[in-house]
Amino acid sequence: MASPIPGASFQSLGGPVAGPVVISVPHGGRDYPHALIEALRVPLSAVMGLEDRLIDLVAQGARSDETMLVQTLPRAWIDLNRDEGERDPVIDLGARPQGRASAKLRSGLGLVPRRVAGHGDIWSRRFSDAEMTERIATDHRPYHDALEQALAEARARFGVAVLLDLHSMPPLGAAGLVPRIVIGDRHGLTADTRFVRRIEAEARACGIAVTRNAPYAGGHIVQRHGAPRRGIHAIQLELDRSLYLDSALEAPGAGFDATVTLVRTMLATLAAEALGQPVSLAAE
Repeated sequence: MASPIPGASFQSLGGPVAGPVVISVPHGGRDYPHALIEALRVPLSAVMGLEDRLIDLVAQGARSDETMLVQTLPRAWIDLNRDEGERDPVIDLGARPQGRASAKLRSGLGLVPRRVAGHGDIWSRRFSDAEMTERIATDHRPYHDALEQALAEARARFGVAVLLDLHSMPPLGAAGLVPRIVIGDRHGLTADTRFVRRIEAEARACGIAVTRNAPYAGGHIVQRHGAPRRGIHAIQLELDRSLYLDSALEAPGAGFDATVTLVRTMLATLAAEALGQPVSLAAE
């Protein structure tokens, strides 16, 4: 059941942590504020291209009793997978000069995205420092605070916590020639390899091409929350949208149920690895 949090822009599913795995879904939000729509210079359908389309439905179908956070606001409003300091001076009047901006920020994909593929710049105006500060305070920080708390509770109860940060990606090329699942652990910095190997093996068992850290090594969420030395492991999982959507990449497709089953198995596998149990016990 979803737990409403007064004033929050995300849903928290699950009560007290029931297992070591916590799920994060930061880019599935589809609740577009009026203020966002008013500021657009492109059609709303253009910024919908920033969504990890319907990945929240995959997560909800795959989840059993794991604690899960799902952002309801869209990525175009604020990107939870960026550090709050990655403010773009092109659109943000309160942004401070950065000596070495990240590649994502330089390309227009900072804390608030500036561009979207196929449409270019998306905003009709710049945003004030007060506007951006409010988004950070009311939408960005509460999500990360809640995620930190859930992971700390899991770590305290089970001695280990595992974050699965769930995303989706556009197809990288022809099926069979490119990976359709990308596992990111910041090149081994945010999770022990044993966890990555287990979910990698589940993908391969289904005949799905999988790779690690290329082209997605994991973003701010796993970097911020992953702390393997303290028993908190964080993995970013990118699913090719053609695995679960239709040919237009808009609605659930023929592979939706199979993808849900795969993610459910991955969650059970992560829990089993964390607790040192056979997978069958974690899945019961």
